[in-house]
Amino acid sequence: MFTTKSFIKKNKIGNFLKNVREHYIRDDIYCGIPTCNSCKEVSNSNLSEKHKNQCSLFKYNHYIILDTNIILDQIDVLEEPYICNVIILYTVLKEVKNRSLPIYKQLSAIIENPSRHFYVFINDHHKDTYLAESEGELINDYNDRCIRKACSWYISHLPKEHFVFITDDVNNRRLAIRENIPSYSITDYVKHIENNSLLEDKLSRKDHSNKEGVDVYPPHLSTGDLLNSIKEGILHQGTFRASKDNFLEGYVNVEGYKDPILLQGRSGLNRAVDGDIVAVQIFNKDEWICPSGIILEDEAVSGENIDDVEEKEKVLKESVPKNYEEIQPTGKVVGIIRRKWRQYCGILQGGTEGVYQLFVPADRCIPKIRIETRQAEFLKSQKFIVTIDSWPRHSRYPHGHFVRALGKIGSQETENEVVLLEHDIPHSQFSEDVLSCLPKLPWIITEDDVKKRVDLRGIDICSVDPPGCTDIDDALHCRPIDGGRLEVGVHIADVSHFIRPGTAIDIEAASRATTVYLVNKRIDMVPELLSSNLCSLRGGEERFAFSCVWEMDHDANILNTRFHKSIIKSKRAMTYEEAQLTIDDKTKTDSLAESLRNLNKLAKILKRRRLENGALVLASTEVKILMDSETMEPLDVEVKKMYETNSMVEEFMLLANISVAEKILQDFPDCAMLRRHPTPPAANFDPLVKAGKHLGFNIEIDTGKNLATSLDKACNKENPYLNTMLRMLATRCMLQAVYFASGTLQKNDYYHYGLAVPLYTHFTSPIRRYADIIVHRLLAVSCGSDSTYPDLLDKQKTTDLCQNLNYRNRMAQYAGRASVAFNIHLFFKGKLNDEEGYVLFVRKNALQILIPKYGLETTLYLVKKGENSTFEYDEENQSQRSGDVVLHAFDPVTVRLKLDSSNIQHEKFVLQLVKPVIPGFSVLPINELQESSEPNTAIEKKRKSDNFKTSKKNKSK
Repeated sequence: MFTTKSFIKKNKIGNFLKNVREHYIRDDIYCGIPTCNSCKEVSNSNLSEKHKNQCSLFKYNHYIILDTNIILDQIDVLEEPYICNVIILYTVLKEVKNRSLPIYKQLSAIIENPSRHFYVFINDHHKDTYLAESEGELINDYNDRCIRKACSWYISHLPKEHFVFITDDVNNRRLAIRENIPSYSITDYVKHIENNSLLEDKLSRKDHSNKEGVDVYPPHLSTGDLLNSIKEGILHQGTFRASKDNFLEGYVNVEGYKDPILLQGRSGLNRAVDGDIVAVQIFNKDEWICPSGIILEDEAVSGENIDDVEEKEKVLKESVPKNYEEIQPTGKVVGIIRRKWRQYCGILQGGTEGVYQLFVPADRCIPKIRIETRQAEFLKSQKFIVTIDSWPRHSRYPHGHFVRALGKIGSQETENEVVLLEHDIPHSQFSEDVLSCLPKLPWIITEDDVKKRVDLRGIDICSVDPPGCTDIDDALHCRPIDGGRLEVGVHIADVSHFIRPGTAIDIEAASRATTVYLVNKRIDMVPELLSSNLCSLRGGEERFAFSCVWEMDHDANILNTRFHKSIIKSKRAMTYEEAQLTIDDKTKTDSLAESLRNLNKLAKILKRRRLENGALVLASTEVKILMDSETMEPLDVEVKKMYETNSMVEEFMLLANISVAEKILQDFPDCAMLRRHPTPPAANFDPLVKAGKHLGFNIEIDTGKNLATSLDKACNKENPYLNTMLRMLATRCMLQAVYFASGTLQKNDYYHYGLAVPLYTHFTSPIRRYADIIVHRLLAVSCGSDSTYPDLLDKQKTTDLCQNLNYRNRMAQYAGRASVAFNIHLFFKGKLNDEEGYVLFVRKNALQILIPKYGLETTLYLVKKGENSTFEYDEENQSQRSGDVVLHAFDPVTVRLKLDSSNIQHEKFVLQLVKPVIPGFSVLPINELQESSEPNTAIEKKRKSDNFKTSKKNKSK
């Protein structure tokens, strides 16, 4: 039996077409109740007659039927095993899928878990529960009617069983009760479950706000008004980004404005949370102001008291510079177009009584969240997850609810979990479907494999990697050939041989996109059998590779290039240091040593040529943390050592990527996956240009080559680290390099600014980057080694894939940095050190200090709370003066470094100035403190002498 639905649809050219859709109705759909004798069981049901739902509202056992709003708002409650024997109507399931795919996936996981006893009833195809739409009926009203019809049918179908309808829709509940359907809100139901404290904590607080409170924020405009005003150009749309340094400041990038729109104070931010899509009203130009340049932290301890924030707003207003040249477009948030709330990791602030507590997120860009919990005593020692439910305008903070505890604060395992969750890193165990795609052991190379590949097992190939590396995806060789030429090969693990398109392992790798490296943990993109074994080019083992081989002369000119799949046997897996020692030891004359020496000579030529073309040499604070192998606690922190061999490997990986990019673009002009580094807008370089100007250097930014030349010239013999800091500042001016599909941009936009090359891709790390796997597949088709498939040649599919790759790569970088930061904090616990550092930025109330030894950037506050400052801030010269001492950006300083753990969530370094000496502000060096608790005459004389030398240097600038 079937019925038909017809509707009118407008096509692309403007014609109206009538569509008729058949809707089949059946009489053999199983109700799912195990005690039912009237249904012919044609499918399995997870519902159980043994399970008893314990709710004191009822004296009898019962089955639960859920409304759509309960699933959308209360999925965290449903994930708990207290609620079982639940019937999910197909009408509800469809609506959940349409409105929230993440929640739909969560619900699907619950339904598939047999211990939870959830059952999907196909109500809209059952002859007794199907309803036709009424003319003019709203879709929401129609769905509600279908849900109530299904509830009534269950009650009449099985009169001996009991069914309860749970909904937070007041009108739907009222109509259900009128139709004799037992119906309750989720809050009422949960409150009557025994031992329900955990469930009550998980209840969404959307409707639990005191609507009679005094407004703290302006009201938001309605969605309709927002969209109309944006369409008319009155308002502007963009993504809100909160400042990490000032909780009362934020920015929105909008089209038509070169600089981001500056937002300040409560009325400017107006309940926007980092990542939200907001509508902003831009002020008239005479109301535009400068960023404050001040560091402000939210130190409030009460959930609703606004005295503290009002005081901070006064400080903010007084701190805004009056420099007209520095003003930015300024505005305020007038509405939220789309919330981008997620789950947040953090801790309880503590110090408050009762069920209402403040939650402090790990991410400094997220405001504190007001939650209701009955387990505060337990949670005080825990890192846990909270989600935001609402932010009423009368509330100082958004309202949210507890989701789950992660573990004890400060433990390595818990902190790693926080890092992964905060950066949205997929890190669950690989599923059985994925693992079933792996080759069976023992894996051997067959005769058929040899016939399809070039056999390079007789060549002296070696890999050069960091110590402890197990996912070795590249190896090199260099050997003399006829005519005095050199054959140079880059051999990359052939991961695409094991990961076939469309398989479970391929889909998982595409989702993860990249391997994530934490200090003491690695989250693999592919299972370990591939990453550390079959695809790892380990010394002395035969492996499949994809080879890029050049014929070169001794001046590193490429005479010929070829690509092919190969079989290799690496002679040795070396570290950078081992390779360097081999090159430097002139007594070693074997073929492997000669190969490395030739590679190193060619690499130096390639690098010199790249730099002459305008490639940038940038800098960052990369450190290595040495861990205790048993306790996994940090033993020491040191700057990563760099050898010539680091550069040698880098040059040949760059050359291989460039060569492959040229090949795949030639054969796939519309769908090649390439990597571009956009030229930064001139405004990005303002901090670098100003810093150079204050130091007497002219930093030219009109081209990458001029920037590189300017940075090379910006040196100071008295401060050898100055050039490194300028390069670090230049790094921060750059835009992110991104993947893209070749057919989506003009060729001029393919350019890689940092490398100064017109064409680039990623080919050399397929074990840890999914982009490289796609490039391998394209190259394999070009070489005739493999066949193509539809998605590989689909420009739109490639573009969608690139968006995920770019996001995942960015998050992986941030996660790695966060892991390093946590372990550095762990290393410094209980320590008190005097360290050499440099002023990186001058702020109105603080100095940003860089400590190169540990790669640390920390803040030295110049004003103690409740005291008057002895410093004078010179905005024009970006300096701070106290007496005869003047501090500029990049000046060397000595600071006392101590970790303040009083705020467990946001542990921070507290700095004190040691040198230069400023009476009443600086502290004695630790060694002098150990000699005497009071400074003696000899020490005082030495300090005055040091101070005189420092002030003399500063005056000479």
